[in-house]
Amino acid sequence: MALKIVLVGAGGKMGLRITDNFLKSPHYEVMYLEVSQQGKDALAQKGISIAQQTEAIPEADAVILALPDIAIGKLSEEMIPLMKPGALVLTLDPAAPLDGVIHHRDDLGYVIAHPCHPSVFNWEPAEAAFKDFYGGISAKQSIVVTLMAGAEHYYNLGEQIAKDMYQPVKDAHRITLEQMAILEPAMVETLAQTCMEVVKEGYDKIIELGVPEAAARDFVLGHLRIQIAVLFKEVNGTFSDAAYKISKRARPILFKEGWERIFDMDDIKQQVRDITN
Repeated sequence: MALKIVLVGAGGKMGLRITDNFLKSPHYEVMYLEVSQQGKDALAQKGISIAQQTEAIPEADAVILALPDIAIGKLSEEMIPLMKPGALVLTLDPAAPLDGVIHHRDDLGYVIAHPCHPSVFNWEPAEAAFKDFYGGISAKQSIVVTLMAGAEHYYNLGEQIAKDMYQPVKDAHRITLEQMAILEPAMVETLAQTCMEVVKEGYDKIIELGVPEAAARDFVLGHLRIQIAVLFKEVNGTFSDAAYKISKRARPILFKEGWERIFDMDDIKQQVRDITN
């Protein structure tokens, strides 16, 4: 008997990628929920009709909330009370769960599953797979999975669904809710994305200063690749003495002392509140 899944937000950015993978997974009976007209139109192009919330959710063995962080709390209060006892709530991001805005029932299981996205060092023989930067189409990626509430069998079910909806999956890493929040938002958004935005601003600035854009792009992206490879031990190499000297000089200019507090859980919870409100 096929597992019954409701995908909420099926016409959104993440929802559409998950939908494409569920269309390749006939061992599930999937019902799709979407409220935006743009999302409905995108699903209609795939031959998918929209289910009725009050009919679909009470039948579901698992409900996937592929919803924006700012909306997921309120919508969970509408949908989770409709679920049958023993079903699974699967969310895609730690922000709302850590902020405590997901509606809770003791008779349900709660799992969070988030994609790592294909590594910058992921080798793919086909060009289409190499350019699958988000993952979930043809490039291998790993995932992180958390059991937020409920018995162990909920984790096993959530991990299997996650492997199918994020396929092809290389590894599934089991971590805690707090560890997932340390990874995102703290590590990859608060720190890494911000640093990369500053790098891009610097790139734009050197083009304004007259460096030819083609030369700047090749030079910057080539150096970024080798810098990441050295720092993350993909190669057995080091930077030049001059590079270490200039990096040491630059650090106090670019970063405030004590920036590491972004990884303190109190600060992470504030980051999460900024996301969910």
